[in-house]
Amino acid sequence: MSEVLDQEAKAGAAHAQKYTRNNPYTSHVNVNYLLTGEGSEKETRHVELAVEEGMTYTPGDAVGIIPENRPEAVADAIKALGYKGDERVLDHYKVEISLEEALRTRLGIGKLARGSVGQYAKLAPNVEGLQHLTGPDNRARAEEYCWGREFVDLATDFPGVITDPQQLFNVLQRLTPRMYSISSSQKVHPDSVHTTVRVIRYDSHGRNRQGVASGHIGDRAGEGMSLPIFLHSNNNFRLPEDNDVPVIMVGPGTGIAPFRAFLEERQALGAKGSNLLFFGEQRMKMDFLYQQQLEGMVKDGFLTLYTAFSRDQHNKVYVQDRIQENAKQVYEWLERGAYFYVCGDATRMAKDVELALLDAIAQGSNGTLEHANEYLANMKKQKRYQRDVY
Repeated sequence: MSEVLDQEAKAGAAHAQKYTRNNPYTSHVNVNYLLTGEGSEKETRHVELAVEEGMTYTPGDAVGIIPENRPEAVADAIKALGYKGDERVLDHYKVEISLEEALRTRLGIGKLARGSVGQYAKLAPNVEGLQHLTGPDNRARAEEYCWGREFVDLATDFPGVITDPQQLFNVLQRLTPRMYSISSSQKVHPDSVHTTVRVIRYDSHGRNRQGVASGHIGDRAGEGMSLPIFLHSNNNFRLPEDNDVPVIMVGPGTGIAPFRAFLEERQALGAKGSNLLFFGEQRMKMDFLYQQQLEGMVKDGFLTLYTAFSRDQHNKVYVQDRIQENAKQVYEWLERGAYFYVCGDATRMAKDVELALLDAIAQGSNGTLEHANEYLANMKKQKRYQRDVY
């Protein structure tokens, strides 16, 4: 019997690996709706994508989405290059395609990279101004130029440099998949994978811009459309094996995604461990993601929820402030063996949350910051402090 189970497990693993970034699954978009309310400064969407039998994931994993550059951006780039778009090129795998298809599906024409400017400049050593953006001495100047610009700006500012469309494969980076935290439990949604996407839109240097993948999801991946996807395992962000262990989760904004998956999973398993979530956004009325579901869990006694809506009062309040306000409870949970998770912005939020956590440990244990650091280091060794930050 165990041999049969082993064979089934191996077959399942092999099937799960069948789809990769180079061989994605063409998924059907089952659901794609706006989570944020009218008047919100953010456009955050809930997306449900079909998976076929054998494609499995675990809460904490990510879904890779392979986007296309938007047609308008492709058309603008072709125009700036002075081509028609039907010129033939060989892609990275030596497959012959049109220039239009290459710019739409193979090459990164979005956010301009300093490396692309350097490669572009090599093709035009005598173009005035371009050489001032290359070399180690001009790094700061090049970074300033790249900020808020895309390839179309480079081709417009310094025209006529690309004399053969094939050169673009040396100048531009590949169009890469974007990874999004999975926001569902497969125990609850066996045939789909959910994710939570903030659509990035902005204006810079006189042009309308948008995130490559988020713009694709926001504008061109409505219900009934298809998207190439693959599943990506993240073994460093996992629920405790013991379902009786408490968990503390900190997920502002789209950082809520994996914690929705965690909560759905624990609910489906009938886990007895307590659940505490710190969620933050700008305004309660417009930005309370998954409000009904989370408040339902609170009502059932399954979840303790602390929210921080930064713009709802004069002084801004963030998740780290709520951690400090509830420092005693946080430390008590840690002493009961709680796992502590953080998901979201790495630049500021994750650092501020860690400082608030250290402060809660120091206060709770009547110890010093040095003692708190040792306590946290021990939690890391036990894999009780896990972060998925970006």
